Amino acid sequence: MKMNRLGRTETLVSELCLGTMTFGTQTPEADSHRQIDIALDRGINIADTAELYPVNPMTARTQGDSERIIGSWVAKSGRRKDLLVATKISGEGQARIRDGAPISRQTIPVAVESSLKRLNTDYIDIYQLHWPNRGSYMFRQNWTYDPTRQSTSETLDNMAETLETVDDLVKAGKIRFFGLSNESAWGTANWLRIARERGLPKVESIQNEYSLMCRLYDTDLAELSHHESVGLLAYSPLATGLLTGKYRNGAVPDGSRKSISPKLGGRSTDRSTRAVEGYWEVARKHGLDLAHMALAFCATRPFMASTIFGATTSAQLEHLLKVTETTLTDECLDDIDKAHRSNPMPY
Repeated sequence: MKMNRLGRTETLVSELCLGTMTFGTQTPEADSHRQIDIALDRGINIADTAELYPVNPMTARTQGDSERIIGSWVAKSGRRKDLLVATKISGEGQARIRDGAPISRQTIPVAVESSLKRLNTDYIDIYQLHWPNRGSYMFRQNWTYDPTRQSTSETLDNMAETLETVDDLVKAGKIRFFGLSNESAWGTANWLRIARERGLPKVESIQNEYSLMCRLYDTDLAELSHHESVGLLAYSPLATGLLTGKYRNGAVPDGSRKSISPKLGGRSTDRSTRAVEGYWEVARKHGLDLAHMALAFCATRPFMASTIFGATTSAQLEHLLKVTETTLTDECLDDIDKAHRSNPMPY
């Protein structure tokens, strides 16, 4: 398993990261524990979760269960030091969590303490802001998002306040590293600037969506990653299952995400269907499994710290981990580029 440096830290993260957002709904506790063990045995050293998880569906009753399941694994295995745990504080508007309160000096310590308790640990390796208070271009909102509604002064003041609060928690040993999620280039640049000017924790990672079908990161954020040493933790590299091919020809397997969320959060469109067929043909031409090709492509990107992928079952996880045996030739990468140009931004 290839290891990449996390930002400017001395910590190394595996190029693959175990996603856990189905732990507690689609994936029961026993199989969740099995997945963590398999991942560690195969060289993965990082798992990503959030106080909001699990999803599919998200409910007040199950909220926080993904962290609790990781916490029960920690208690059972005694292997906390073997696993880097990344989790996230929910942004403004999630009614079931702190009545939808925004990220602030008041809410961060409360969220951290709750996550620490559920995770059965006294420190979090990477603490991330799930989405900015001001909103985000992610979640297919890039088509309509209006940044002119933001208050520049309020946004910058909140960034400074947040970094000061995170700094207190770092000094207390409760957080090791600070990361963002669903952020923009302007936002990340200002988090970095404020941290540099005030001697506060630097942004080491940013968790945004990235896949063959969602390549917004390839422009301004890729440049920022290069110059500022902020690594991408890519989520949805398989486009919520579209890039496994399991939904081709109208198929909807029982228990799949599409059986629960038919539109896949806005990703299931006529254009995305055409894009999947294009990538399917590339994979077929080069004798590759589509999911393996999709994951291997993410690993080729120069800004990638780790690619977060999840599996509903241990059997699916074992299959996806075969990506470590996959190499993309220059010819394959050229064909991927042609497919991308034919179907850019399919959702």
